[in-house]
This record gives sequence, C-alpha cells and structure tokens, in this order.
Amino acid sequence: MSVAKTSAMRQRILLFLLIFPIFVATGLMAACRTEEPGLTVSAASDLMPAFQEMGRQFEREHAVKVTFNFGSTGQLAQQIEEGAPVDLFAAANVSFVDDLEKQGLIAPGTKANYAVGRITLWTQRSSQIEITRVEDLDQDDVKRIAIANPTHAPYGMAARESLITAGIWTKLESRLVYGENIRQTLQYAETGDVDVAIVALSLSIGSDGRWVLVPEAMHKPIIQALAVIKTARNDANARSFAAYVNSVPGREIMRRYGFVLPGEEPPR
Repeated sequence: MSVAKTSAMRQRILLFLLIFPIFVATGLMAACRTEEPGLTVSAASDLMPAFQEMGRQFEREHAVKVTFNFGSTGQLAQQIEEGAPVDLFAAANVSFVDDLEKQGLIAPGTKANYAVGRITLWTQRSSQIEITRVEDLDQDDVKRIAIANPTHAPYGMAARESLITAGIWTKLESRLVYGENIRQTLQYAETGDVDVAIVALSLSIGSDGRWVLVPEAMHKPIIQALAVIKTARNDANARSFAAYVNSVPGREIMRRYGFVLPGEEPPR
C-alpha cells in the first residue's frame, strides 16, 4: 500500500473516531427526549371564534399544539366524567365546573370565572318579522323558534327561563326546535329552518342578522367558568392557557367577540 493511500485511510479513521461520539450522543439525547403532549381544551361552542384566535396566539408563544373540542357544555362535562383526555374545560356555566369539582375531577385552585353570558333574539336581516322583545315571539308569523337544548346547554336553559318569565313557554313549546349547542341553534336561523333563534350575544355580534338583547333580569346569570382537569397530561400549559384567557390580551379578545366580562356592561 502506498504512503498516500495509508495517509488517506488514517485520516478517514481519525475523522470517524471524532464524529462517531457525536452521533452516539445525539442519538441518546433523542431517545431520552419525551415529546411534550399537545394541549386539549374542551370548550362551550359559543367560545369558538374567540378561543381559536387565542389558540393561535398561544401556539406561537408557547410552541405547543392546541386542540379544541367545541360542543354543548353538558355533553363536554359528561365526556370528562367518562375519562376523556382533556386538559382544560371552559364551560358556559360555572355550575358544570362545580359539579366536576365535587367529583374530584378538577385540579385544586384552578377554577376561575372568565365571562358573563347574555342571550339575544336573532332573525335574518331579510325577515319581515319584527321582534323587539321576548313577548313578540308569541305571534302568528313566528312558526318555529330555535333554542339550544336546555337539558345540557346553558344558553338553552337561559332561553327557557326567559320564555317562562315572559309567560309564553307553554304556548310556544310546540314551536320550539332544539339545537345540540348554541352554534347549531344559530345555524337553524341562518339557513331559514326557523324564523327566530335565541342565541348567545357572542355569536350575534358580527353575524349577518338582526338581533336584540334579552334583558338579563329574565333569566339567571350565565356565569362562565373554566378549570384545569385533574388528570391533565399537560398541566403546565393548561394553567398557562387558563391564565391567558383572563389576561389583558385575552380579555381584549373576549371583549371583541362580544363576551361580557365580569363587572362590565354588554353593548347595546
């Protein structure tokens, strides 16, 4: 073997001996590294536009994937009771969080109110029906009225209470169409399947329709609350997202999407 070939071989061997430990160390680090689980948030459907914006901002700031599960508060609470892998629960009514807390499913000290919900009477912009108060629903032109299912949707509960307060629940019960959640309820009116829908203020603002605010005295307060689930896989980020909802930028997003913050008055 020539001197030149021997020298080249020695150089390759030396290079291998220098690089091989780096590959080994890198491989061990990758093997030992555990990927941080994404953040799963179960939230009432009225929160969809606000929370989706918050989620994008949170992902940028914390480099963690946020997955939302939007639906009726009662159904989401039942999923958590049955062991669904949820990190944070944002309910449309604090009573559902209280129930989970009694069952020991909430991380201690994480329950917090973040908004007060309001309901509206919503009609298509082209509708010839004039609705200015709840009592106006009791007219012949109003054939079908959509509300969220009051058995598991807080906004549906408030709609039922308002109809009872107005003294027209019994008369209108046969005309009611129930949405599984408040977004579906609005969709019934948007598509013309019903004449009027009683929906969340947060969904009415920015929609292509006419709406009038239902007096808050006609129903129990819709106090919305969130909490970290005790079995959260990503407890730290769940707490961070919960704090972001009630932070200055988080409250600004909530306010922009029509949510009423504790101590503030709704838009008229």
